[in-house]
Amino acid sequence: MEKYSSRSKQFQAYNDYKNLYFHSLINKNDWLQLKSLQGIVRTGKKLHFDVSIYDRKLSKSLHRKMKIKSLSKLEAVRWENGYLELIFNKKLSNNQLNYYNKFNTKEKIYQYIFNIHAFMLLKSQRLSRRGVSHIALFQYNSNRLHLIIENSSPLTIHFYKKSRKIIVKISNHTMKYTRLKHQHKIIVIDAGHGGKDPGATGYRGYREKNVVLAIGKDLRNILKARGYKVYMTRDSDYFVTLRHRTEFANKKHADIFISIHANAVKDDKKTTYGLETYYLSKARSNRAKRVAAIENRVDLLDMNYYGKESFLNTLNSHNIIASNKLAIDIQRNTLAALRQKYKYVKDEGVREAPFWVLVGTQMPAVLVETGFITNPREAKHLVNKEYQKTLAKGLADGIERYFINIRKSR
Repeated sequence: MEKYSSRSKQFQAYNDYKNLYFHSLINKNDWLQLKSLQGIVRTGKKLHFDVSIYDRKLSKSLHRKMKIKSLSKLEAVRWENGYLELIFNKKLSNNQLNYYNKFNTKEKIYQYIFNIHAFMLLKSQRLSRRGVSHIALFQYNSNRLHLIIENSSPLTIHFYKKSRKIIVKISNHTMKYTRLKHQHKIIVIDAGHGGKDPGATGYRGYREKNVVLAIGKDLRNILKARGYKVYMTRDSDYFVTLRHRTEFANKKHADIFISIHANAVKDDKKTTYGLETYYLSKARSNRAKRVAAIENRVDLLDMNYYGKESFLNTLNSHNIIASNKLAIDIQRNTLAALRQKYKYVKDEGVREAPFWVLVGTQMPAVLVETGFITNPREAKHLVNKEYQKTLAKGLADGIERYFINIRKSR
């Protein structure tokens, strides 16, 4: 606020700063509180008012600001392979973390509390995890943040510090039971293209076949760790025909088939981006027709092998409804995983299209376009190892959610 020359203007400024101060208290805005206190003290002294109370508050506010500036800062929170990770700007010492648990007799709930001497750069947030009633992370006071995990039945909590991270494993009997129920499920992962077929070539010459193979391997590792039986149509850089990909899944008696790809466009490369999941059907839009045409263009002999009648018969299969449900679960969970860590993750939705690689599958099948390899920003993400692992975790969460929903509906 500008400096006032006359006494009346100084008095008006003084009152304005006091109003801002009360506003900062209501809204818990530390920055506004500091600035308004500075204004009150400065204008009050010019008016020869007693501002000693506000001066003391200003000293405390400045002291608190310096303490916060020196504190470890929580920069990110994420789920990684079933573990909750808190990531700070610097390594934590042993005396910065206190952990205890208790049973709340009034609420009849088990509580597991992490008291961390640090400051959150993030907003307070609630985290969700299947089999856990409530997880909350918030700034308890100016120099401590709390992670509280609550459940109606006992949990097993393991945690450790690693460099700048606090890593927490949460497990209970419900989660173990669900995993055991799904151990017999078989999943076939199809990393698109390969060998002589590079797929789309995008920004800086990045190749689709390499990106999707890396994501496919990460997905395989995560699913295996969760107890699923997993096969890949290719696990290195070689060519597999569309027909043999489908035949492979059928021979393995797979419960689901997921084909992983990266999208591409010729025009509007800087503005076109996003994640989308397809299931087999007649194309309903020009966009779906275009994407299907790109992915179908390589193996023309296999297209003739299926023939129009075979294709139409497959479309009448009961698997289409299940594939639609699978596509929805995969799209939602992959977006959720990516958006915890990355900006500009665009939802391009669940779509229908006639992808030949899905024709002839005897199980629910989807094709995931993980992003546009022609978009500079998205291409950099798609070749990034951490992004690939996060995306794969989202795919795994979607697959797991699909099986849970199927079990519940029976």
